[in-house]
Amino acid sequence: MTESSMKKLASTLLDAITDKDPLVQEQVCSALCSLGEARPVETLRACEEYLRQHDKLAHPYRAAVLRAMERVLSSRASELDKDTASTIILLASSEMTKTKDLVWDWQQAASGVLVAVGRQFISKVMEELLRRLHPGTLPHCAVLHTLASLSVANAFGVVPFLPSVLSSLLPVLGVAKQDTVRVAFCSALQRFSEGALEYLANLDRAPDPTVRKDAFATDIFSAYDVLFHQWLQSREAKLRLAVVEALGPMSHLLPSERLEEQLPKLLPGILALYKKHAETFYLSKSLGQILEAAVSVGSRTLETQLDALLAALHSQICVPVESSSPLVMSNQKEVLRCFTVLACSSPDRLLAFLLPRLDTSNERTRVGTLQVVRHVINSAAAQMEDKKPFILSSMRLPLLDTNSKVKRAVVQVISAMAHHGYLEQPGGEAMIEYIVQQCALPPEQEPEKPGPGSKDPKADSVRAISVRTLYLVSTTVDRMSHVLWPYLLQFLTPVRFTGALTPLCRSLVHLAQKRQEAGADAFLIQYDAHASLPSPYAVTGRLLVVSSSPYLGDGRGAAALRLLSVLHPNIHPLLGQHWETTVPLLLGYLDEHTEETLPQEEWEEKLLMFLRDTLAIISDNAWICQLSLELCRQLPCYDEAPQEKNFLYKCIGTTLGAASSKEVVRKHLQELLETARYQEEAEREGLACCFGICAISHLEDTLAQLEDFVRSEVFRKSIGILNIFKDRSENEVEKVKSALILCYGHVAARAPRELVLAKDPALKLCLVQSVCMVSRAICSSTQAGSFHFTRKAELVAQMMEFIRAEPPDSLRTPIRKKAMLTCTYLVSVEPALDEQARADVIHGCLHSIMALLPEPKEEDGGCQKSLYLETLHALEDLLTSLLQRNMTPQGLQIMIEHLSPWIKSPRGHERARALGLSALLLRYFLEHLRVSALVPFHNLGLLIGLFSPRCADLWPATRQEAVDCVYSLLYLQLGYEGFSRDYRDDVAERLLSLKDGLVHPDPAILFHTCHSVGQIIAKRLPPDQLISLLLTMFEALGDPEKNCSRAATVMINCLLQERGGVLQEKVPEIVSVLRSKLQEAQGEHVLPAAQHSVYLLATQHCAAVVSSLLGSPLPLDSHTCMLWRALAVEPRLAAQVLGLLLEKMSRDVPFKESRAFLLGRTPDRVATLLPLSATCALFEVMSTPAAGPAVLELYPQLFVVLLLRVSCTVGVQLPRNLQAQERRGASPALATRNLEPCSSAVDTLRSMLLRSGSEDVVQRMDLEGGWELLRTSAGHEEGATRLARAMAEHAGPRLPLVLKTLACTHSSAYENQRVTTTAFLAELLNSNVANDLMLLDSLLESLAARQKDTCASVRRLVLRGLANLASGCPDKVRTHGPQLLTAMIGGLDDGDNPHSPVALEAMLGLARLVHLVESWDLRSGLLHVAIRIRPFFDSEKMEFRTASIRLFGHLNKVCHGDCEDVFLDQVVGGLAPLLLHLQDPQATVASACRFALRMCGPNLACEELSAAFQKHLQEGRALHFGEFLNTTCKHLMHHFPDLLGRLLTTCLFYFKSSWENVRAAAPLFTGFLVLHSEPRQQPQVDLDQLIAALQILLKDPAPEVRTRAAEALGRLVKLA
Repeated sequence: MTESSMKKLASTLLDAITDKDPLVQEQVCSALCSLGEARPVETLRACEEYLRQHDKLAHPYRAAVLRAMERVLSSRASELDKDTASTIILLASSEMTKTKDLVWDWQQAASGVLVAVGRQFISKVMEELLRRLHPGTLPHCAVLHTLASLSVANAFGVVPFLPSVLSSLLPVLGVAKQDTVRVAFCSALQRFSEGALEYLANLDRAPDPTVRKDAFATDIFSAYDVLFHQWLQSREAKLRLAVVEALGPMSHLLPSERLEEQLPKLLPGILALYKKHAETFYLSKSLGQILEAAVSVGSRTLETQLDALLAALHSQICVPVESSSPLVMSNQKEVLRCFTVLACSSPDRLLAFLLPRLDTSNERTRVGTLQVVRHVINSAAAQMEDKKPFILSSMRLPLLDTNSKVKRAVVQVISAMAHHGYLEQPGGEAMIEYIVQQCALPPEQEPEKPGPGSKDPKADSVRAISVRTLYLVSTTVDRMSHVLWPYLLQFLTPVRFTGALTPLCRSLVHLAQKRQEAGADAFLIQYDAHASLPSPYAVTGRLLVVSSSPYLGDGRGAAALRLLSVLHPNIHPLLGQHWETTVPLLLGYLDEHTEETLPQEEWEEKLLMFLRDTLAIISDNAWICQLSLELCRQLPCYDEAPQEKNFLYKCIGTTLGAASSKEVVRKHLQELLETARYQEEAEREGLACCFGICAISHLEDTLAQLEDFVRSEVFRKSIGILNIFKDRSENEVEKVKSALILCYGHVAARAPRELVLAKDPALKLCLVQSVCMVSRAICSSTQAGSFHFTRKAELVAQMMEFIRAEPPDSLRTPIRKKAMLTCTYLVSVEPALDEQARADVIHGCLHSIMALLPEPKEEDGGCQKSLYLETLHALEDLLTSLLQRNMTPQGLQIMIEHLSPWIKSPRGHERARALGLSALLLRYFLEHLRVSALVPFHNLGLLIGLFSPRCADLWPATRQEAVDCVYSLLYLQLGYEGFSRDYRDDVAERLLSLKDGLVHPDPAILFHTCHSVGQIIAKRLPPDQLISLLLTMFEALGDPEKNCSRAATVMINCLLQERGGVLQEKVPEIVSVLRSKLQEAQGEHVLPAAQHSVYLLATQHCAAVVSSLLGSPLPLDSHTCMLWRALAVEPRLAAQVLGLLLEKMSRDVPFKESRAFLLGRTPDRVATLLPLSATCALFEVMSTPAAGPAVLELYPQLFVVLLLRVSCTVGVQLPRNLQAQERRGASPALATRNLEPCSSAVDTLRSMLLRSGSEDVVQRMDLEGGWELLRTSAGHEEGATRLARAMAEHAGPRLPLVLKTLACTHSSAYENQRVTTTAFLAELLNSNVANDLMLLDSLLESLAARQKDTCASVRRLVLRGLANLASGCPDKVRTHGPQLLTAMIGGLDDGDNPHSPVALEAMLGLARLVHLVESWDLRSGLLHVAIRIRPFFDSEKMEFRTASIRLFGHLNKVCHGDCEDVFLDQVVGGLAPLLLHLQDPQATVASACRFALRMCGPNLACEELSAAFQKHLQEGRALHFGEFLNTTCKHLMHHFPDLLGRLLTTCLFYFKSSWENVRAAAPLFTGFLVLHSEPRQQPQVDLDQLIAALQILLKDPAPEVRTRAAEALGRLVKLA
């Protein structure tokens, strides 16, 4: 490269320095640095010339160039000659001082260049800088800054020049009037002083080890005099701070006597500035340096300034730290460092100043003082050793301060004391107690505002800090172990320390474990020597009770249990093994739950079990009694925690239950009753639990104590019998009464049942008898009709309460009988009971009697049987009296409805009683029937349907009563029809003769009799009652009694057989009502019976049943599905049903197109209902195994019709009403199948294949996800393809008939159907079944017929099918080679669309076929194909780029070793695009490029290049593109140097690529090609054109492209 080219290259990069993107600008600088690495002198001169010639260049870009020069100089300064160094020094000096104004980034960059040169040429730099220091004239601020920076960067080089520098600067200090200049002087003096101190501290490495502080002392003092006496008085705060910052290091260079002389003025002067500056960090830092200097020379003057110093520093430390500025925090550290210096030199004076200030009430003063005390304790431990008692005594008042900030400071001081042995002194225990008190603070008392540096307010709270401090002191400070143990135990039991239990327990656990490790003697507590410690009983009770609320207080339950486990040797020596096993289980249970999920009752029961087991292991009555005493003492401690107090009561009950001393138990129970707070509901409940638990072991004593308490003064008030209904007692007595009731209840719940039941009935019986006699007297009175009993409802309700209170399963007292008799009398008294009250009476009495055990036998006792019969008669009288009040069919039905649940009861004796009562009521109704007009008995069918199935009941008596009920109902019907009461019907009378058949236990005889009963009912039942009877019978199918269910089946069959012929018009109604009833019914017998009924109907009216079921709403519920399946149980009927459904499906169009509301939008397709319903029905019918023969018979028709149904429903929507149902979600009764049209069709097709024996096809589709693909528009073709593949593999023999049925579909009016069938046929060619079944020619012919289809998708699938021949019948490819190639090459030119999917399929097909066709067939079209696919390399469509590039690779693979020159030229031409598309944004394109390049390698006849392709471009291997491209370019330029110009031309084309990554790869490729070219190939490179093109790329909108262009320009330096 010529000199002009080098300048042009550098100029191009320098012109790009103005790029707005910082990354690009950085890359430009890096490129300049690359030039500088190779040619430092020329590069630096070019930069110097550029800056000189572009005088108007903005200073930010001048600064960028200067920074690039600085980077070059930092590594190549040693290669500069003196002239170049001088030129650069002059440039930098000129740039630095070009303007007198402060332009910091520009002047800083220029200063950096001088500093970089100064590391190598310090003399020349210092000479230039000294030249800029004119006597009597103020220097430029940047000059001062550069001198200061050099002092730090090259102290050993600059310090020898310091006398000359100072001699030039000091005379003009007085002339400096501008504050900015003065600040620069101060900064320079500060750096000079720091450099001198570094020099003096490292004299062993210094060039002149004879230099001493004295060499600078005079000049520094002169500067000090100006700075302190003149500039420090300035009004400019920034200048004052700069002066102070400089005085700190300068003070170490002052002569000792001068420093001693200046301290009386210096220190007050510094301190005075605290009042003038808000940010005082630099003041404090400098003050610390001055104090260190004064102490180092042993200053005596410091003593006289000590008071002022302490006052000023103390005021600084007391300033609230509310700012987030780092300088504020740093100032605090510097002030504390000053206190450390003073503490080491004057500890007594310091404490005398600090400790009295702890007594002040001012928050800031106290907090600040505490911070200093903490710091001094830590930093001056040796000086404070003998001051510990004084410091401890001074903490008395701060401990009483309630301010949260003071508390935090106190806690921090105590933490420091713990680490340095203060708490071992007298008074240390008060500090520990204070920490515990703060740990017990409740959350609501925490400060709301966090500290300045805190992100989490809770983390900085007093409690949080105290908790951390207590734990750290307990675990990390070894010397505190004997102080805290066992002292911390005394804080466990006081209530005021409840909030601190969790940290206390954790600390005690750690301390106990350490003591255990030290030995048993160190761990065991001597309670005699520690009187203030709680007893083992108190500790046990306390920890156990707080564990009942385990998640309160940061998880105190787990902490308390762990402590309890560790303390077991101090609790009782026998507990070790048990607690070590049980406590971890309790802790694990807590870990499994959270506060929200923990079942509280279960957790408390586990704790009580733990307590019971503990007491059982100890088995020491004295110990247990002492524990119970302690637990009782702790009750007042939990007045504010009702839940824990409730649990404490349970613990007391458990402990008393384990005690063997009855006197102790009675005494404690008495105290509990006398001291309980009965106003609190939780306490009443807890007291009752205590008594209940205690009663387990001490029942008599518990009851006796309760009775004693009842007889006490509280209960001496007499209460009359009427007070049972009225509330006249005082509130206090009511609370006590409720508590006692709870106590009795809990005692009764745990006591033997018979002991409780023996006490209560006497009182109730007396009361009921009294009311009964009064009621009977009223009813028998002559004035009963006019008597109006206003409180009748209340009295009836009370009687019902007594009845409900009786045990439902046993009859021991006459209370029930008397109460029902009372209600019987009261029913007839006015006013009449309302409807709800009557219902309550009937329900309550039936519930009380029906559930009783079977009627007692004679041997069980005559009295018991007599009581039972009398009670039953009382119930009969009550029911007949209630019926008498409403002698209508409606009143009768109401009574039967109440009996209906008992009639259907699973217990036989209950059914027998219910049928007996029903027969009684029906006879009563028939006997008292009065018909004044001919009216219909509208509920006859319902009632007969209820009773007739009972004719097969397991109990003979029930069967007899059921026949009597039917008999009475038939005569009631006759009565309502107008027949007289003494009329006898022959048909009805036959029922009485059938009763004998019902006695026989033989099921055959029994159900034959039921059939006869059904025939009688069918003959006498009015037509309008037939439907209601059938529906009631259907409900009876779900009866839990199987015999009754079967009887209902027999009768339904009988009714349908006898009268089913007249039901044709009723079929839709029957089917509809049957469906709705099935949704309500439960039981395994219901559905089979309903299915059989539908089957019977279908055998008589098949078309009507199918039409009715097709009218069922969608989606089909599960019952409707089962009804459809019932039609498939018989093959002939199944075939008939399938034929009807296929006819229904084919009759209507599959969808309708709705109007599009937006222009250009495709109309929505909405499914029609009839085909959709038929599809769902087909699924259900074919899901029945019995339908198998019918499905096999219709296999081809079913398969083709369903496949076409699937294809034409893809993308079809449900009607809007069904869409809304789908969104709301199906109810549990609905079938789980998807109603979406296409999914429904797919499911039906799948069911058809399963039922026809093609399970392997279904399984294959399941594994491959084919069914899901068929459902979607995007995957439908692939789904059809996978279906064909599965059919070919597993159902080959079925294909000929299927293909024959499919033959006519190529002319289908629906495009989707043509696409689906073409995809199906195309995939069949992918299998050898086409050849094996001799279907190849017919398939090829069928596809050829579709090759000119108007649908592009069909044409594309035809090409795919032809290409599939390569997989299915590869040996036939050569035979049909010309035909296949012609079709594929023709597909490349399909249509005018540049992105035709047919062309894409042709490329994919050619890639599969080129390896199998004859070579001479391929050669004729090889060049045409290569040229035709070349434009697709840069297609905008990813699929086209991928397919064309892969086909290019396959063409190369076919031509290995036999590549013609014409095709080789295409290979070379495609090399650059393939390399660049490795950076294609699409991973599939990049993968195709990898394959193609690996295939191209052998054709290029370069082993190294081919090996590189094979190594780097393997699939799955990460590619470092830059490294690979560098290697490739190296081999290309070595073996094919003549390709340089052609490759560069291609790269220039891709400079304009639309893909950013490719556009960025092109200049990178360019740079590597030029980098590896030889000088003799240089003529091929038009360097000017290349630089011009890269220059254009430097203006590309993408920063990455501009970055790569700059990088390429940097690589071009290789040509220099």
